This record gives sequence, C-alpha cells and structure tokens, in this order.
Amino acid sequence: MRKASSNWLGKTIMAVVMGVLIVSFGIWGIADIFKGFGQSTFAKVGGTEISAEQFRQIYTDRLQQLGRQFGRPLTPDQARAFGIDRQVLQQTLAEAALDEEARRMGLNQSDAEVLRTIYNDPNFKGLNGQFDPQRFQSVIRNFGYTEGRYIAEQRRVGLRRQIAGTISSGIAPTKSMVEALTRFQNEQRSIDYVTLGAAQAGTIDPPSPEALAAYFEDHKVQFRAPEYRKIAFVAITPEEIGKWETVSDEDAKKLFEERKDRLSTPEKREVSQIVFPDAGEAQAARARIASGTSFDDIAKERKLSAADVNLGLVAKSAILDPAVGDAAFSLPSGEVSQPVQGRFGIALVKVGKIEPGVTPTYESLAQQVKNEIASERARTKVAELRDKMEDERGGGSSVIDAAQKLKLNAVTIDAVDRSGRLPNGQVASNIPRGLDVVSQAFNSDVGVDNDPIQFNNGYVWYDVLGITPSRERPLDEVRDQVEAKWREDQISAKLRAKATEMVQKLDSGAKLADEAAAAGVKVENAANFNREASPPGVPAGVIAAAFRTAKDGDGQTSAAGGSQWVVFRVTNVTVPPVDFASDAAKQLTEALRRSMSDEQVAQYVSKIESDIGVTVNQAAFAQVTGANN
Repeated sequence: MRKASSNWLGKTIMAVVMGVLIVSFGIWGIADIFKGFGQSTFAKVGGTEISAEQFRQIYTDRLQQLGRQFGRPLTPDQARAFGIDRQVLQQTLAEAALDEEARRMGLNQSDAEVLRTIYNDPNFKGLNGQFDPQRFQSVIRNFGYTEGRYIAEQRRVGLRRQIAGTISSGIAPTKSMVEALTRFQNEQRSIDYVTLGAAQAGTIDPPSPEALAAYFEDHKVQFRAPEYRKIAFVAITPEEIGKWETVSDEDAKKLFEERKDRLSTPEKREVSQIVFPDAGEAQAARARIASGTSFDDIAKERKLSAADVNLGLVAKSAILDPAVGDAAFSLPSGEVSQPVQGRFGIALVKVGKIEPGVTPTYESLAQQVKNEIASERARTKVAELRDKMEDERGGGSSVIDAAQKLKLNAVTIDAVDRSGRLPNGQVASNIPRGLDVVSQAFNSDVGVDNDPIQFNNGYVWYDVLGITPSRERPLDEVRDQVEAKWREDQISAKLRAKATEMVQKLDSGAKLADEAAAAGVKVENAANFNREASPPGVPAGVIAAAFRTAKDGDGQTSAAGGSQWVVFRVTNVTVPPVDFASDAAKQLTEALRRSMSDEQVAQYVSKIESDIGVTVNQAAFAQVTGANN
C-alpha cells in the first residue's frame, strides 16, 4: 500500500479506497456502539465492562515488564506457551470482581490515605530521597496516566488490598506443616561415587557405511538445515545516542542551579501532633502544657499511642496537612504550637530534634548532572529520529535506505535461524543483548512493513530481506556431524550398560572401591548436601537420584548429556532437628502463610465471579493475545 501510493495514480486509488472504508465504518462500526456486547467489548464482570483496548494495554504492559526481567522481549507465541495470556486474563477479571465487591460493600478510601501511599512510593522519590512532584508526573505520564486517573487507580488498588487483607487475616500454617517442609528441605545426604567416561566405554570402531546410512535415516530430522532469514534492522535508543552527547560545564552548572533545591537534602524535624475535635479542647490542653503538663501526658489521657502521635523525622513536604507543616517548621526545638486549624481537626504540634538541610556543591554532583542532561537530550533526539524514521518508512523507504538518509547505522544479517545462530553455528554477535528481533522477523515476511519494536526506551525498525526455507541435508553434507553423533550414542549406550552391571555387583555385595579400581576410576565423596545445593563437581542429576535412593542403597544416572555415567552409594542420611526460632524457619512460615493467603483470596474471588457473573469475548481475547495469527 505504501509503495502503491507513492505516485499520483496510486494516491488517487488509495483515496477512493479509504473513502469506501470510511463509509463502511460509518455503517458497521457506529452501529456497534448501540450493542450490549460488541467487538470493542472484551469482558463483562457484573456491572463492569472491560474494553478490548483496556485489556490490550494491560497485556502489553505485562509483556514489557516480563521482557525487562528476562532481558529480552517475549513474542506472542512464547507468552501463550508460558500461559501468560491466561494469567493476565484471570488477574484482570479478579481485579474487576474485587472492584465490584468494594462498590457493593460501600467501601471507600480517604484522599489522605491515597496521598500517603503515593508519597511513600520509592518510584516517585528524587535524588534527595523525598517525594518529587516532577518525577511523579513524569513517571505516571510514561505509563499513560493522568494524575486524576492514577489517583483513582491507586484508590481501587487500596480497596482491593483492604478486602484481600480481611479475607486472609489470621491465616497461618500449622506447626506440623512447617516441620514437615523444614525436614524435607534440610535433609542431608552423603554419597561415594565414581564417574565413568569415554575411556571406560572402550574402543568404538568406526561405523560401516551401511550402519551410518541407517543411523542417518533414523535421525534425519536432527540434521535438517533450519530455515534462515536475511534481516536488516536499525536501533534508535537513548543509550546509543547518549554515547555521543558531550555536556559542557556551563550547561551542567546552569541545570544544577535550576535544580539545586531538588538536589539538596531538606531540613527534617521530629514532629508530633494531637488532633482535637474542637478549638476549646485544644486551647485547654495548650494551657495545661504551658502550666507544666507534658505533651505525652496529654496524649496518654486521650488514649493515643506513640504511632498515633509521632509523625517521625520528616521533611516539610512529607507532612500531608500543609497547616501542620507550616506550624512544625516555624517552631524551635522542644516547643508546642498554639492550636492549628488543619484538614482533620484542631491540632497541637510539637517539634523535637531538628536536622538542618544540606545543599550540595556543583563539584560533588557534576558528573551526575551531566549524565542527566545527556539522557534528556538523548530522549529528545530519539523522539525526533523516531518521527523522521516513520516519515521515511511512510514514504516507501526500506530500513536500510531510511537509515542511510538519517545517517544511522543499519545492521544486515545475511542468514540467521530462529535461535539467533548463523549457518556456522555461532550466535549472531551484532544483535544487541535483549533485542529479540529474530523472533519478530520469523513472525513476519519479505516486503511486510513491520511496526517498530520498543527496546531500551527507544525503537528498532526491521525488514525481512530474504527467506531460505528449511531443507533436508544429504548424508554427504553432514557426514562428519552424523558420525560424531553416532559415536556419542555408542559411548552413552556402553556406559549405561557398564553402570548397570556395576550397580548389580554392588547390590550383590561388591565394594565400590574394588569396582572403581577395575574400571580405572577413583572413588569420590560428596558429604552433607541437601536437595537445593549441588556440591562442586557433582551434577544436579546425581543429587536428585541420591534423594530417591535409600541409605546404603546403590544407584546410577547419566551426566554431561550422556557422555558420562555416575554410579553412587548413599552412605549417610541426616535429618537435622527443626529450630522454629531460626530465620530459615521463619522465612518458610511466612512463605507458607502468603501461599495460603493467596489461595484463600483466589477462592473468595472465584465465589464473587460466580455470584455476579463473568463473560469473556473469546474472539477479542484471541485477537489481543495473537492466537489468531
């Protein structure tokens, strides 16, 4: 379409086509608004309707989060294979069900509590460790939120936590459960073992031509040439662009002066407050304090705990009530204020210890400020280049042509398979770590105008330039590989037979040391290991096999992909006593409690969904998660 519309005739035809589409949307699309469950509706949970676009955003955000954790993006196929699509669906429905339950129960959360949660969120704190309003706005904007929408979402999250906390309150694992799992985790075993390798397999004569040909026929699929694709891509990221940004001291000093207040550590004070229902009580209490009654005694008389009174050592910006903050930061240490009209009543405010603020020097933060400027410039440059790149692509340019026009570095890989390997078996080294452009290319085709991939806060454009289909290789082309694999299988089979024979002798009373000497190997020992930690040099498979074998019992298992075989005897089994006061036991108890709580909440949500009704548009679900592709 893009190439066809590059001349006047193509543009005329496309204008007619688009006109027909617009009329079609007018006839078919607008009517969908008046239907109760149209294509734009993804699911209904009670009276809550979730649009397909809402779920698409939730699902995309989740995949991007997981991609950042794994260090590489997840493809739709991988996400479905891991069951992420269903997990996100169930979570979305559960959240909507809890929102419905909160409305039914008439629950609400105060603005003060929502603001407290936001102020304490480490994601919104600046370099000085305090809540940074500009950072808050920037972060929520990057995630597509306005301030009002984010606060509303946090209120919903808070209400969900209230319900979940009530449902799971008081749940705790039994002592016998903790004891059983602790014994299972802490059980220790010791083994004597020998490792049989290629030397113990004996001489392996080369296969006859007929035997090799027969082996190749039986395993032909293992030697098939994979599909290869020729791809080109160009990456525009702040990290890449920032390498070439030079920031002068003049620019850095200017920004430092502008942001000095944000970079400074503000003055902090120990603040306490007592809130009274009216001015009369507050004034009477203030008079008693002036006559010698302590602030703490007044608090005790009103049955207030230390947590009810003490705000802690805080900066002025951390005090939710501006009137209380103004009073606290105008008093000398040890003084009590006159009654203050605050948001939540009439308050008396007391100030304890005062920590003066600290203003840093430019020299101490010069490099940090320069890095920040370089990052900001790079982000701006990324946005500019993104728009220019999209314009070039929209005009019909290929990725390589567009990169050349914009003086960007385009990478071309002549042949790469689905695993990211070149025909020589080496991993393609010119693909940035974490960029899964290969999977994206294998989900595309030659000539397709692909959407850019979001990567490292930037974008990657790619084209598929050619496809070499998968094919069967003749024996002559892979003879060396076939013979090497045949030899590996022969060694593995002989080692397994030798290990089986050795175990049979041990079970009949033979000594491991004698059998090891006859085989030309030495006996080794691994002592006091548990299920979760393999001793150095001992394959994990041996550990698992040892825990399936009784004390004084013998066993065998493969190692190193079958090129080695291990024969062992379990010499000791120890189950340490359970110390319920240990940190490990406490951590296990907490993990069990969380698991039981999650299960309890899941059952509660399931009951809510059953009562209020849940309907999912499966066609929309398949479309959003890529199951239709």
